[in-house]
Amino acid sequence: MFCKPVSVPKYRHHKGSGQAFVQIKGHRHYLGKWNSPKSKERYAAFVAELAVSPIPAMPSALVTSVTQLTVVELCAAYLDYAEGYYRKNGQPTRSLESIKLAIRPLMGMYGHELANEFSPLRLLAIQERLAAAKCTRLYVNKQIGAMKRMFKWGVSRTLVPPAVYSALATVEGLRMGRSSARESKPVLPVAGEVVDDTLPHLPTVVADMVRFQRLTGARPGEVCQLRPSDVDRNGEVWEYRPVDHKTAYRGRERVIYVGPQAQQVLLPYLLRDAQANCFSPAESEQKRHVEQRACRKTRVQPSQWNRRKARPKRVPRTFYTKDSYQRAIARAIVKANQTRMKEAAESGVEPVLLAHWHANQLRHSKATEVRRQFGLEAAQVILGHSKADVTQVYAERDARLAVEVAKRIG
Repeated sequence: MFCKPVSVPKYRHHKGSGQAFVQIKGHRHYLGKWNSPKSKERYAAFVAELAVSPIPAMPSALVTSVTQLTVVELCAAYLDYAEGYYRKNGQPTRSLESIKLAIRPLMGMYGHELANEFSPLRLLAIQERLAAAKCTRLYVNKQIGAMKRMFKWGVSRTLVPPAVYSALATVEGLRMGRSSARESKPVLPVAGEVVDDTLPHLPTVVADMVRFQRLTGARPGEVCQLRPSDVDRNGEVWEYRPVDHKTAYRGRERVIYVGPQAQQVLLPYLLRDAQANCFSPAESEQKRHVEQRACRKTRVQPSQWNRRKARPKRVPRTFYTKDSYQRAIARAIVKANQTRMKEAAESGVEPVLLAHWHANQLRHSKATEVRRQFGLEAAQVILGHSKADVTQVYAERDARLAVEVAKRIG
């Protein structure tokens, strides 16, 4: 059961007519003769349907629910469902935030309209507004798809007539080059030299996270949640099985293979509690303070030996998130570029700045390297993809093979 828990309505008696009924939001739903087996069966069915739908499909409620439900009420009911469904380890996933963003323009433009009167033309109007707002084509298609799924869910809960969703399903997504929506830039691998120049400006712990991800091709989230208990060290190549990963909800196992070089990076972080995160912001901050104290050139005054607050409002976490991991990389790039600009100004030359890159590009780089040396199937296994066409997105095709073919037969 994925909906939010709802209060169970009482089985009540209408003395005037001798009928049993339940009352929800001021509406009475009659069930039949009071205390009869038939009315009790209908009451049990009503409660069961209420657990999966805000308005059960009882004959007395069906007419009002389908004809009078507004788009805002449908959105509210769908969000209640989504808040219970899109969860991992008791925490809401990013899908919930995506749904909230998707239905925002829908509520703003047509919130007070009846849900059963929502037409494909109105969905096309929302699509055009998103495209005119300079949203990317893929983003627009994603948001329109989320709106369609909401109406599909409404049909399954008898909140929306089936004809409404059938009509909305005819609205096609935007095609490349055939709309005013801008195209998103493809995610490309990051050059190894750029990563090497960024590493000295990263905290020690984050630098090792980058090295580990670069060698294994793991997702940023999989690096952040790594624990000693998740690593099988029995073989020559270690096997890291994340407890939570992108396709866990489909029942698929994810294995990340840790070779000798990655093992050397990871080994110092395994000497801790088996359930503790290997890469800890709190540990990173502690190391940073030690390094700062070691690099200090003047004598430390007694009043400065320990200036930390006894009860600070914010304390470092024991684990990184994908966002905090990426912020650390972004700060290091800014710091590296500031150093380059300063050195260039002293030398009187134009600075050569590092391009901004993000952690997921390391995965693209690993995929391209593996594909070049071992083929597409090997890249598919390393990345943990079930289909080779998904790996194609990550592994950029090596142009050197095409050059070699052109030399011989072109």
